[in-house]
Amino acid sequence: MVATSHPAAAEVGRDILRQGGSAVDAAVATAAALTVVEPTSNGLGGDAFALVWDDDGPGPAGLHGYNGSGRAPAALTAETVRAAGHDTMPVHGWLSVTVPGQVRAWADLHERFGRLSWAHVLEPAVRLAREGCRVPPVVAHYWQRAVTGAASRSGAEFAGFLPTFAPAPTVGARVSLPDHARTLERIADRGADDFYTGEIAAAVAEFARGTGGLLTEDDLAAHTGEWVEPITLGFGRYALAEIPPNGQGIAALVALGILRGLDDGLGDDLATAASLHLQIEAMRLAFADAFAFVADPAHAEVPVEGLLSEAYLSSRRAAIGDRRAEVSAGVPPRGGTVLLCAADERGQTISLIQSNFHGFGSGVVVPGWGIALQNRASGFVLDDGHPNRLAPGKRPFHTIIPGFLFDGDRPLGPFGVMGGHMQAQGHLQVLLHTSRGADPQQALDAPRWRVESTVDGDVVLLEPGLAVAAEGLRARGHTVVVTGDDDGGFGRGQAIWHAPAGTGWVAGSETRCDGLAAGY
Repeated sequence: MVATSHPAAAEVGRDILRQGGSAVDAAVATAAALTVVEPTSNGLGGDAFALVWDDDGPGPAGLHGYNGSGRAPAALTAETVRAAGHDTMPVHGWLSVTVPGQVRAWADLHERFGRLSWAHVLEPAVRLAREGCRVPPVVAHYWQRAVTGAASRSGAEFAGFLPTFAPAPTVGARVSLPDHARTLERIADRGADDFYTGEIAAAVAEFARGTGGLLTEDDLAAHTGEWVEPITLGFGRYALAEIPPNGQGIAALVALGILRGLDDGLGDDLATAASLHLQIEAMRLAFADAFAFVADPAHAEVPVEGLLSEAYLSSRRAAIGDRRAEVSAGVPPRGGTVLLCAADERGQTISLIQSNFHGFGSGVVVPGWGIALQNRASGFVLDDGHPNRLAPGKRPFHTIIPGFLFDGDRPLGPFGVMGGHMQAQGHLQVLLHTSRGADPQQALDAPRWRVESTVDGDVVLLEPGLAVAAEGLRARGHTVVVTGDDDGGFGRGQAIWHAPAGTGWVAGSETRCDGLAAGY
């Protein structure tokens, strides 16, 4: 089974499974295809994270975490950004670019868990890039928006975007990306090393030198991904696993831990104003902690154990009353995105998420290679003393998080929800609906809420399906907006879980995107 946000990519993964590939083979093939068919959300210049369940491969059986986030270039400092006239991290241009970790992530995952050859796994994406693929509605919408925005930017660093991606295609148009095909074919033939130390790396660095960028051959060559121990927290019969910081997955766990002591108050109907109030307050408290403490653990102490300790969660739980509270970070004890899931016949499963961040990313595209570079450096802050302050060689606060669910001691399966800071909120809501008996499709399609920060504080956004609770939330002090947001603000998720009977899989691909769950 494969579930992801574009039907053509899901079919690529399913074909790889038919040919004897592992779930990880299918995931890498799907991920590569997604850079072609959904460039509005990811590309070759992005980052990736993964959670893999495997009990029949190398190393110990169990859940394996992979952090494929890139680091700030050696010349990118807070002082450099301020000297360029910025008080906060820019969203576009070279100053927003970190080293792309995604291609190395594919290679590391494939080396450890793949069965088919590297070239075989990447061949379908090369073919799609050369022969083209028809554009579905959601991708067309984002593509038009991105091209419109790109047309307003000037400067040599943006010179590669419009020749590569304009004009924006209409729904149903067949689009090929020959520059992208060239890069993918070279990676397939020569391995991921070419992206970091070979001709591709040289092209990226040369374009940076010529257009004011700080990314160098040395920065690319120094990149490594990291195998990490997932962090987990229980909720009733279920347990949610996340990648540890520098990602925001811990925010979902903190919110879940706060709600763990309020489960009776949540009730069976999660859409009432009383239940939503508890969920939203827990999320607000969790985000206050995440924004204060999440950073690259190689550069700052991140109090993971303290944040997830029952004593700390209990203290945060006590801050929730009958009305909206003013929240701030606690004092814990010290110690644009695509998401895909795949499962094979041996029980190996994977949740893989990759992104260029804001749509196409930084707006910087390497001419002739089709590489749209991510803008993950915009996840840093410039504040002195903050653990997430920009520094050379440092990984930023990351929004993209894969998820994995356990039912007791049994691995239930991978899932995830795309969409910036909606991701932790989406993980929480999917688990809560699952705990009330929803199957993957029901859990993904249930109407959602999200908390969004504004200059005037935070606002609670509700999908129309939760509109009935709006007045009850306003009465509890929340600023509420009911919106049929069509810009992905409420996330786009996928899930594949073990079937209740214990054999086979049950999957979902939610209706907020063009996606498909495909199996055989």
